[in-house]
Amino acid sequence: MAGSWQVKAQAGGMLLALFGWVSSCVTTFVPLWKNLNLELNELEVWNMGLWQVCITQEEGAVECQAHASFLALPPELRISRLLMCLSNGLGLLGCLLAALGLEGWRPCEDKPGLKRRLLLAGGAALGIAGTATLAPVSWVAYTTVLDYWDDTVPDIVPRWEFGEATFLGWFAGVFLAASGLLLACSTRPTRTTPPPVPACHQLPAGGGLAGGHHPHPKNADLVI
Repeated sequence: MAGSWQVKAQAGGMLLALFGWVSSCVTTFVPLWKNLNLELNELEVWNMGLWQVCITQEEGAVECQAHASFLALPPELRISRLLMCLSNGLGLLGCLLAALGLEGWRPCEDKPGLKRRLLLAGGAALGIAGTATLAPVSWVAYTTVLDYWDDTVPDIVPRWEFGEATFLGWFAGVFLAASGLLLACSTRPTRTTPPPVPACHQLPAGGGLAGGHHPHPKNADLVI
């Protein structure tokens, strides 16, 4: 049986994994990776995502248009699409594998070795999913900062800024990585106190000769 700390680590790891996976999926598809406020027309706010660009007007109307071509996208957006889809798939796989290895899952109760391997595989998949989320979000954020402080662009040109999905993606990546670490650590065996060693039977007092040597029957003198 696993210790109480292992059960708590598995419960916390699964909770973080679910939060991280859902947040990663939302980050992938919402068009909020970048925001652009036009100074000439403050009634419109432009939002860019991996799949489309949306214009939000003051009246609340939202008009979205998909990117014309995958190859026409900047390199960071192309790679981000692939990595975020990979993260979503690995996150789902990690949650399923880890759920099968949790304590209390009856179909695998008699196979502790299999449960341990399932938890390790689920934790590894979640850790890779967290890395696959943090990498594209950080890359897009880095290019956004470079473009914002680019001195070669005139000041009159509007600059893209961080969107809400950027921060959500960072949280999702941290949650996924932390969940993988917790689940992997929960597979460590607990330390159990070894059973007491039975005391050796000692000879009764006076039952032996001095020095611990017993006379051999062949060497003993016969008494007639």
